[in-house]
Amino acid sequence: MKKIIGLVGTNSDFSTNRQLLQFMEKHFQDKIDMELVEINNLPLFNKPADRKIPEEAQEIADKIVDADGVIISTPEYDQSITAALSSALSWLSYGIYPFVDKPVMITGASYGTLGSSRAQMHLRQVLDAPELQARIMPSSEFLLSHSLQAFDEDLNLKDPEQVERLEELLEDFLTFIDISKQLNHSHNLNKREAENFSWEEI
Repeated sequence: MKKIIGLVGTNSDFSTNRQLLQFMEKHFQDKIDMELVEINNLPLFNKPADRKIPEEAQEIADKIVDADGVIISTPEYDQSITAALSSALSWLSYGIYPFVDKPVMITGASYGTLGSSRAQMHLRQVLDAPELQARIMPSSEFLLSHSLQAFDEDLNLKDPEQVERLEELLEDFLTFIDISKQLNHSHNLNKREAENFSWEEI
């Protein structure tokens, strides 16, 4: 059974993106070993000169390294990801590089109609940055719109078509993880490139 990290892409106390990951954790418990990881204890990224990162960031990085893949669920604020998620990803690419070649699936929930589509597009750009170099599953959007009305009192998704869509994407992600394990010939080089990359030297 594959180990999956479900990264909650917000520091909000109430989030339908957290609910979405909680649903996935329960619904897919016979297929994956999923652990939800929060970013709400991380401080705002401040690029410390000594490159010392918070203990909380290192703990998250260690979990990602040990996992077979990561599912990130992001809300959309001002057509982008949250400041908290952006800051978390900055910590997770500052002297540590857990995302290099790590299979990632992106999901998102929003109160409106678009289901975090623009935030997901932005997140793909961020995860493709030289310091992150995540291996993002292509052609795979799960957009949960009107998310305040999407769950019942037991945090189950009400719409069976949405559940079916999520099931199909999860199966694709598990296959994507298997394929990604075979694409490991340049992993050490990719990690060195991430470690040595500097915007100041461009």
